Order: sequence, then structure tokens, then C-alpha cells
Amino acid sequence: MRDTAAHEALNSQETISLIGSDKVEGTAVYGLDGNHIGSIERIMLDKRSGKVAYAVMSFGGFLGIGADHYPLPWAKLTYSDSLDGYQVDITEAQVKGAPKYSRDDDYDWSDRERDRQVSSYYGVPPYWM
Repeated sequence: MRDTAAHEALNSQETISLIGSDKVEGTAVYGLDGNHIGSIERIMLDKRSGKVAYAVMSFGGFLGIGADHYPLPWAKLTYSDSLDGYQVDITEAQVKGAPKYSRDDDYDWSDRERDRQVSSYYGVPPYWM
């Protein structure tokens, strides 16, 4: 017999094709080789279009301390049922060279040139196009 309360809680946060933002945060990110490379710290939404622009992945550090943050274009992530997380078609080494910011940095999310640099690095068009 299933736990009805737990089943209803899951249904309010996730379906086959939809997932609540609170369930995305903390989800593991795996590289092309299937190795764990980070975790999604937050998602960034375009307020006007409703599109998910980025998944901000924390990577490095120890137990989250000293970790850097990498804006990954949402278009680069694919959900993997077998990994129970998101997979990107890049390697950990490629992530290490990607645009990033530290927790102490004031990241300017309105800087379109920075958006273009991130998109160019990952080989995808900017989210607003």
C-alpha cells in the first residue's frame, strides 16, 4: 500500500513532464561521462517570457564552502532518469574553464555581453533569442 500523503506531495511538485523549482534546486549535474560535477543551486527565469534562462550550478569547494557558481544555459541540460539528475554534454574539465562567479561576487544578470559570453562558451544561442 502506498503512502498517500507522500504520493500527493510528489504530485504537487513533479509530474512526468513538469517539476517544481524547489525540486530542481539541489539536483545533481553529471558530465558527458556520467560523473557527478556539481549541483543546481538555483534556476534563473526570464520574468517576461517565462523561459528558464540558466541553471546556476555550484561546483568545487568542500561541502559547498568555497564553491564557485556556473551559469549553465538551460538548453544544455537534459534530465536523465537513470542518473536521477541533469546531464550536460560537456566534461568536468570544460566546466572548469567556463564563465563563473564566486558567492562573494555581485553577478550582473542584466549584462547582455556576459550572457553572450556564456552562450558562446556553451555553443547555444542566448536564451532571449
